Amino acid sequence: MKTISISTLNSMKEKGEKFAAITAYDYTFSRLIEQSSIEVSLVGDSLGNVIQGRDSTIPVTVDEMAYHTAAVKRGNNRSLLVSDMPFMSYSTDVKALDNAALIMQAGAQMVKLEGGEWLADTVFLLSERGIPVCGHVGLTPQSVHKLGGYKVQGKDEAEADQIIKEALILEEAGAELIVVECVPNSLGASLSHALNIPVIGIGAGADTDGQVLVLHDMLGISQRLPKFTKNFLTGKDSIQDAITAYGDDVRSGNFPASEHCFK
Repeated sequence: MKTISISTLNSMKEKGEKFAAITAYDYTFSRLIEQSSIEVSLVGDSLGNVIQGRDSTIPVTVDEMAYHTAAVKRGNNRSLLVSDMPFMSYSTDVKALDNAALIMQAGAQMVKLEGGEWLADTVFLLSERGIPVCGHVGLTPQSVHKLGGYKVQGKDEAEADQIIKEALILEEAGAELIVVECVPNSLGASLSHALNIPVIGIGAGADTDGQVLVLHDMLGISQRLPKFTKNFLTGKDSIQDAITAYGDDVRSGNFPASEHCFK
């Protein structure tokens, strides 16, 4: 199987081809993801919720992210491996460089940071030193208390324009991917059109370049399933079949459907 790199995703965007991403936290599921030909594996700090049983991602540590990144890397040599930098692990230049180095040395091929314009200098710093960066705009779970909960972002024109502006700033600073979460589908489409780099949506409509779901959500085993997800295990004989079906539906444009999107 062809190894996926950021160049692969750039080429897919240029051709108008969709790609699939999914969260991974351990070796066993990582092997299934590789065998299902999913393009991107994201070691998400969502492990705080679905693995550790916490009510947010905020308590997750750098050491925990490195541990899970190493486990995922052992199971998958095909997907592009992106790992989250957890809450406050990039609050200063020194922290950003040291913590990103730990996560990269554990096996990540790219790190993901949440935030907008204020992150530009950090993105440039990491990128300049050979650490690929994925940005994350829209709903940023590490800021859940500041945002007042898990709410759809960019619902009015001014908010939407600000999200696009900040994503463009991150791209200019050196970000090579952008995740956009919980925004109206029209904003997801506008953002993907405005940026030259690939945009991965989660609850951002069907017109982003790629889609990502939390593994436990798309298998229907999370306690509460968000509107933007789908239980792909329904009617399937195995977890392997469910993950494969998810990837196929993303690439064909069958997922997300209108019921998974925000107007």
